[in-house]
Amino acid sequence: MFRVLFLLFILIPIIEISVLMQVGAWFGLWPTIAIVIITAWLGAKYVKQQGLATLQSVQNKMAQGEMPSDEIVEGLLLLVAGVVLVTPGFVTDIVGLLLLLPPIRQGIVKKVQKHMVINSVAASTADYHHSSFVDPTEEQHINHHQGKTIDGEYERKE
Repeated sequence: MFRVLFLLFILIPIIEISVLMQVGAWFGLWPTIAIVIITAWLGAKYVKQQGLATLQSVQNKMAQGEMPSDEIVEGLLLLVAGVVLVTPGFVTDIVGLLLLLPPIRQGIVKKVQKHMVINSVAASTADYHHSSFVDPTEEQHINHHQGKTIDGEYERKE
């Protein structure tokens, strides 16, 4: 994970700088700076608007006694959108603007929810298999040698 984050913190600025230089060569310095500032301002405005709508949806679901899991993931995506939109650059602005589009956000939410369901089922299955459900009327003796079972007895008392 460290390597991935390290590469992102190195690659993204390099990509952003090269794109900013290219756009600056096409439009000039001040128009490029203006575009970066306007996209950051518009992005922050829309993140706030959609974030408040998501918060309202969370409150409504909680008032109905439902778990607002979709809305929580959407809120996290909006947070990411806000961070990348206020980061100067065109590539991050594109990512942020894409995250502001509800269909794209919903698609990501569905994938995250699917992944969360799979992981929670796998975790509960692992807990079931690794838990020791022992009948109190039964006695088990297991000898361990360096973490490996080498001998075992089972005796049922009635």
